[in-house]
Amino acid sequence: MLNYLTHGVKNSPPLMIIHGLYGSGRNWGVIAKRLSDKFFVITVDLRNHGDSPWFHTHSYHDMANDLVEVIISINIKPHIIGHSMGGKAAMVLALKHPDLVNKLLIADISPVKYEHDQSQFIEAMQKINLSKVEKRSDATFALSEFIEDKSLQNFFTQSLDLKTKRWKLNLPILQSEMSKILSFPKVDSKFLGDALFFKGEKSEYIRPEHRKIIKSLFIKARFATLKDAGHWLHAEKPREFESAARLFFAEKKSL
Repeated sequence: MLNYLTHGVKNSPPLMIIHGLYGSGRNWGVIAKRLSDKFFVITVDLRNHGDSPWFHTHSYHDMANDLVEVIISINIKPHIIGHSMGGKAAMVLALKHPDLVNKLLIADISPVKYEHDQSQFIEAMQKINLSKVEKRSDATFALSEFIEDKSLQNFFTQSLDLKTKRWKLNLPILQSEMSKILSFPKVDSKFLGDALFFKGEKSEYIRPEHRKIIKSLFIKARFATLKDAGHWLHAEKPREFESAARLFFAEKKSL
């Protein structure tokens, strides 16, 4: 089963947070701890990420099935926050198993195929000679040769296990399954619950032309924008993201 961490007390309303590509549940630790004053928060590591098992596949049906296993084992019907790849996994979960999902907050992703490739980051991580890495800053410096963005350098090194000198990412499988990750599977069902699609103002991941397909799958979908934020809106504007999540999950369900 997937590795997960919990914050808060079990009798609070459950909230599951699903990270994006190359991330882990620990990336959401600060927001999870803050939300645990009102929610029982579960942060998962998706397959091939963090401390979860590695598999030879990385499809959204696989990821949704993994999440079902966690939800059933804890015996909850959670609200869901899903960012990027985790947002797509959350969407497939909600479409296939609407009885297991309460409200759905999708952070900066649409149920569409994207054309950009993320493999360059895999190649950068694979080029690092981890035998020479003694501390995280060594890896950050090594990555700077291939990745200019300092925030991305720091983000990737969060998935580095310094003791074993290995990435906590199944890089070969993520690379071979990249076309599935960038795509979105066909699911012949709809989610009738409340759903908020929350985009960063500077991001192009949720576009106006995506709204039609979103509304066709998520009947009660609403849209909001976080000002002065990009694709990593929860990391760039954590307090504002947290406030928006609290407001959305606190609303009484629409009829």
